[in-house]
Amino acid sequence: MAEPMPARAVIAGASGFVGSELHRRWAARGVLVQTIGRDGDATWRDAAGMRRVLDGADVLVNLAGASVDRRYTDRGRDLIYRSRIETTRMLRSAVAAAERPPATWLNASTATIYRHATDRPQTETAGELGTGFSVDVARDWEAELFADDLPGLRRVALRMAIVLGDGPATRMLLRLARFGLGGPQLEGPWFPHDRYRGIGPHATAAAPHPHDSRGGRQRFSWIHLDDALGAIDFLVGRADIDGAVNLAAPHPVENRELMRTLRAAVGMPIALPAPRWVLGPAMWALRTEPELVLKSRWVVPERLQAAGFSFRYAELDDAVRAVLGR
Repeated sequence: MAEPMPARAVIAGASGFVGSELHRRWAARGVLVQTIGRDGDATWRDAAGMRRVLDGADVLVNLAGASVDRRYTDRGRDLIYRSRIETTRMLRSAVAAAERPPATWLNASTATIYRHATDRPQTETAGELGTGFSVDVARDWEAELFADDLPGLRRVALRMAIVLGDGPATRMLLRLARFGLGGPQLEGPWFPHDRYRGIGPHATAAAPHPHDSRGGRQRFSWIHLDDALGAIDFLVGRADIDGAVNLAAPHPVENRELMRTLRAAVGMPIALPAPRWVLGPAMWALRTEPELVLKSRWVVPERLQAAGFSFRYAELDDAVRAVLGR
């Protein structure tokens, strides 16, 4: 059964991978959708315009933030951080100033807020936050969302796993499989660097990832785009749910299973493992970071499942086939 739709919604960051599809789907269902971004119905530089757009809206969904599919240079790190923290802060100010603010605010976050986990899954109630750059971005992002006393406003942090679809993370993983690097990705010794150091006013130290001699056992948490959007619809209609919610499929896989599934999907028979000394140069050539495949993200959707959300794509094979079928 379809979730009830809001009459009027505001999407910030509607030009991105998830935001553009949410905009299209809600508009097709008759929702009056207005946008905030670099352009749209209001821009980040127009505080009065943001207040005007938010006034009388039923729901605000903020998906703004520069892609993490880039090298963590000083400039790249700063862009990733500021594009999330500052936009969320501006939206909070606009919500506080609106005469009739939305009753619900769903704000993007990330499942990488949890530690590198190989021993047990991370849930909203028992998960442990990690340290280092990506975790600090997520922690400060959520702190901006939940700051200040805003009576009557329900706020939800969407701790999204890697979203499978026609987006940057999926394209990067498929490129690795097509280039013959479809074996497991293996952590190991590498030249020292400080790209993963913490950031922000309470920066933490980068967390070393243990070198697992078995190789390729790091977990990969994911969610298909249709389920990410379905979860947003579901949460809009559930006034009893607030706080952090994991948006991840119920069955994470090990890295070796992920890569086996991807190379089968693209028809690549070669399955070379990618130790750190191979993966480092390859990811440099792809202009992205090895952390995206080496960190063990073992995240499960405890709150969504307890609330009765039904996943369309609970298994990775089905999700990958659906992505490539499009």
